[in-house]
Amino acid sequence: MRTLYFDCFAGISGDMTLGALVAAGADARELKERLSLLDVPGYEVEFETVDRSGISATRAVVRLTGEEKHHRHLSDIEKIIGDSRLDDSVKERALKIFRRLAEAEARVHNVPVNKIHFHEVGALDAIVDVVGACIGFELLGVERFASSALHVGSGTVEMAHGRFPVPPPAVAELLRGAPVYSTDVTGELVTPTGAAIVSTVCDTFGAMPLMRVGATGYGAGTREYKNFPNVLRVMVGETEGTGGDERLLLVETNIDDASPQLVGHLMERAFAEGALDCFFTPVQMKKNRPGVLISILCRPGDRERLYALLFAETTTIGARCHEVERRALQRRNVSVHTRFGGVSVKVAMSGDRIVGATPEYESCRDVALREGVPLRVVEEAARTAFYSAGPGLLEEWKSGD
Repeated sequence: MRTLYFDCFAGISGDMTLGALVAAGADARELKERLSLLDVPGYEVEFETVDRSGISATRAVVRLTGEEKHHRHLSDIEKIIGDSRLDDSVKERALKIFRRLAEAEARVHNVPVNKIHFHEVGALDAIVDVVGACIGFELLGVERFASSALHVGSGTVEMAHGRFPVPPPAVAELLRGAPVYSTDVTGELVTPTGAAIVSTVCDTFGAMPLMRVGATGYGAGTREYKNFPNVLRVMVGETEGTGGDERLLLVETNIDDASPQLVGHLMERAFAEGALDCFFTPVQMKKNRPGVLISILCRPGDRERLYALLFAETTTIGARCHEVERRALQRRNVSVHTRFGGVSVKVAMSGDRIVGATPEYESCRDVALREGVPLRVVEEAARTAFYSAGPGLLEEWKSGD
């Protein structure tokens, strides 16, 4: 299974994550092209190679080119991302990261989530960092995330509300349950954006899992320290041993008094809260009433949020959960060039054998609408381009480069 390991020996931030993903092999040109689907003006993204205590690292620089609004509510960010032309999977992960951040801020300030003002993390450069990271995960085909213990730094930091100890309250809340440590290195090493990303996508923290490493990337932080490389290292490869087996949870409930609109809304919310799959099955319930069995597949760390979702969004007064084992093929997105432009293709493998290549619907739809051609024509062109790419592209995918 394609796995990404965050080695946070110098902490983590949004721009460090973005730079590390490009250094690990995410195509910078393709990443910037997909970022343009945010459909918001006023920024430029550049990637530059810098030295951090002898380590060559990639620094992601987001430059604002217009007037910027720094204070946004969660609803403002949800509208920007929701109204964009990004792939649904990128939207869902980015929205989940910002919702987790809003929930942490709400707990710290004891106010409702919809009243939270995002300050620095609501600025356009932070939005670009989070969305760009989610695009980078897709480009690298990452299916599972893990992280080391997080080095949080020491001292104090100036924020919108005043001077706070490191880690500041929102970061401490976001990292609740994750292993953290401090040393004599002064400064805020884990930012709210970095904490939101790593705590949202990772379900395990600690030692690096047994994996066959295909790529390593270093993302540079802004500060420079003497004899201390301020970089985030990411390692991407295939996990060893089970060949894609993993233990998941299936959260279920039966209802017989909900409208179709409510159930449809529930599915959208479930994916936003981390569901790996969500499906509905018609069932016959007590008193001979037709009903629906709601099934949500998730990782163990997302169970409580999905329980809360079911109780908030449906009429159920009880839900159940049991462990299941899933075996998934290795997957990775690659970009192929067609006569209509670049198209994303999802490739599936079993061992060293490629067993399928499916053009991504959202990518094909965008190209079809832009070029004014039928969707099926773009899909066929993408398939042809992939299988005509020759052994080089296939070997590159299998090697993880």
